[in-house]
Amino acid sequence: MSDTKSTVHIGTAPDSWGVWYPNDPQQPPWERFLNEARDAGYEWIELGPYGYLPTDPNQLADELGSRGLHLSAGTMFTSFHRGTGEAWKTAWEEAQQIGKLISALGAEHVVVLPEMWGEPEFQNPVLRTPGVEQWDHLRELHNQLGRALREEFGLSQQFHSHAESQIGTTRELERFIAETDPEFVGICLDTGHYAYYGGDSVRLIRNHPERIGYLHLKQVDQNLIFDVLKNGTTFADAVPQGIMTEPPNGIPDFGPVLEAAAELGRDIFAVVEQDMYPLPSLETPLPIAERTRKHIISCSNLALRR
Repeated sequence: MSDTKSTVHIGTAPDSWGVWYPNDPQQPPWERFLNEARDAGYEWIELGPYGYLPTDPNQLADELGSRGLHLSAGTMFTSFHRGTGEAWKTAWEEAQQIGKLISALGAEHVVVLPEMWGEPEFQNPVLRTPGVEQWDHLRELHNQLGRALREEFGLSQQFHSHAESQIGTTRELERFIAETDPEFVGICLDTGHYAYYGGDSVRLIRNHPERIGYLHLKQVDQNLIFDVLKNGTTFADAVPQGIMTEPPNGIPDFGPVLEAAAELGRDIFAVVEQDMYPLPSLETPLPIAERTRKHIISCSNLALRR
């Protein structure tokens, strides 16, 4: 950890507006998301699923600029545990689309998430816990992706562990960190997904300060999570029940996480996410976004930039 305090740039994402897909009639129009992210007081946003926001860089730059918004990162899912052929081809095609767009707008990060189990394959142990071959694929292809993003677009890969994926628990993430190249694989610590399986975000930051390159601020309902895990409730079914809850009603507390992030000695993005798919109402996200931003500012005396 450094004695120099970081500036933590607070942002938000389409996920907090119930956006999981490029196109879905249950999701708010992208114009509404941008307007309400601005109205809630944010200046930084993530791209969300590629194709939700405009993909023409000039149009997107105009839309963001007219609202005083800036882009922090793109996001994508991969299925690297499946092998080096089609999984790499599919991922790199999407990464090139995202990389061209976000690098043109000055973003520096791509948040990369592992494929989720999916309900039809929920009982497949190969998907739940990677074997030797799956670990080899994960290590090789994430190193390859990080190198390619850096060389082609000057972007940093930030790997995001996830509920119901091959890498979700502390032990799995620790192994992933140990086996991947720190030059090309940073870590996006999602506080909610890490807490989903009991992970300690502050401890992870302090144990691996050199690897933490990005944050997602999210909270889990600490009472509901035990029922979800005990009953094998899928993540998709748990979200409408409120498994990812409005801060400060869940865990972990944001104050200690932000304090630990500030000790990294370099500026870092902390992007608010609250899974809400499908939205109860189009009127739901904005007041939550406003309250959450105020809570984050109130729970820390750090140099937070909205």
